[in-house]
Amino acid sequence: MAGNILEMRNITKTFPGVKALDNVCLEVEDGEIHALVGENGAGKSTLMNVLSGIYPYGTYEGDIVYRDEVCKFNTIKDSEHKGIVIIHQELALVPYMTIAENMFLGNERGTNLKINWNETNELAKKYLDMVGLNESPQVLIKDIGVGKQQLVEIAKALAKNAKLLILDEPTASLNEEDSRALLNLLLKFKENGMTSIIISHKLNEVSYVADKITVIRDGCTIETLDKRTDDISEGRIIKGMVGREISDRFPKRTSNIGDVKMEIKNWSAYHPLYSERKVVDDVSMYVRKGEIVGISGLMGAGRTELAMSVFGKSYGENITGEIYIDGQQVHLDTVEAAIKHKLAYVTEDRKGNGLILSNPIKINTTLSNLNAVSKKGIIDKDREYQAAVEYRQKLNIKCPTVEQNVGNLSGGNQQKVLLAKWMFADPDILILDEPTRGIDVGAKYEIYCIMNDLVSMGKSVIMISSEMPEILGMCDRIYVMNEGKMVAELDGKEATQEAIMSHIIRTA
Repeated sequence: MAGNILEMRNITKTFPGVKALDNVCLEVEDGEIHALVGENGAGKSTLMNVLSGIYPYGTYEGDIVYRDEVCKFNTIKDSEHKGIVIIHQELALVPYMTIAENMFLGNERGTNLKINWNETNELAKKYLDMVGLNESPQVLIKDIGVGKQQLVEIAKALAKNAKLLILDEPTASLNEEDSRALLNLLLKFKENGMTSIIISHKLNEVSYVADKITVIRDGCTIETLDKRTDDISEGRIIKGMVGREISDRFPKRTSNIGDVKMEIKNWSAYHPLYSERKVVDDVSMYVRKGEIVGISGLMGAGRTELAMSVFGKSYGENITGEIYIDGQQVHLDTVEAAIKHKLAYVTEDRKGNGLILSNPIKINTTLSNLNAVSKKGIIDKDREYQAAVEYRQKLNIKCPTVEQNVGNLSGGNQQKVLLAKWMFADPDILILDEPTRGIDVGAKYEIYCIMNDLVSMGKSVIMISSEMPEILGMCDRIYVMNEGKMVAELDGKEATQEAIMSHIIRTA
């Protein structure tokens, strides 16, 4: 049996008003893939930020022992010098720089006065080949997809001579095919002796790739499961994460579906930069009162482009087609017009487009309906505060106060604030774009319950999701989208993953 490459002993980390880590211990064996799981806010990313030097020595209690040496990392450069490299969920790549430039940014090849571009490109190609990415090192990052960008980040880590690779939600933005390819790459690295720590909410992926799984709950180490000796089924992992068994991942709902609320007819939109590229192609669909309608499809199918182009034409050029609400044609040419017609769009990018992370919960909650908390253009701070408190209670947002900045919340609680923001606008139709991306099973269940509550009140919900189990578990009807077109409409009770994929493959 190999010895431990890493031991984190009694790590305690405190932020103002909250103890994020409480005597957490972690042991990682040399050459294994070790998964770290837990609910949002459990302390997983905080623990890895301590390990990588993002939270420097002296800001936490406890010891980091790496290769039998007690380490006191003051910067991320210190940990990288030892071969510990972290890849964050939000990729740290510069869109308008090449792959090679990104891979060696801060780690340049050459002298202090001049970069050796031949060496840079040659080395970049070497590491790209190692991760199986067949792209020129001189391609701009903006011109490759998210899956390929994730591989660039891994190649970048290899270029830093990584011995212990830390991946925080590496498949959160990837489709199933790209996710499995990435996991197989980690298994290949393992065969070559590399050690990996992976944080993931996708428990099927954890069971597939991990040798050991450490569960963290409320800042404490709960247990470590070993694939060789323990049950590592999804149900067993969930029990450790949430402290109880969840017998049904999707809450039951009695459907009470009414008349058609919104209908989209012959909707088309073109790419805003590449005007000849049609991203939404003659789409027609509808949603009824009290109904959850899903839109399934692979990444790049045009689902988000459809949603954003419908929501006040906030994406796309040369948009054509018709929208009817309650049987009357409406013209949603601006976001303001969409909101006035009781339509809301909850973006998939909560950090980039959905929330103002540097502002408190109370400000974010009321952003979509400032008229409700203001008089003569002046915001009533008391009304704003009370509205935020009300939605904090309704959605069970875990925070010490609504004065707390949204950026300090866990991913699941940020998602709830984003939902609160649009629920405060009192919409009749909500388009939820990847509403559970990057959040744990407990928070997912709570968001599913919120969706059920909304449709029980007669609201209409359109859910875009890349996770087929939740599309199948939550939706009354399912549309399948591929290459900008609607290629199938399925009854939720009869649909299967195989049926959805077969429609995609037949139209590819």
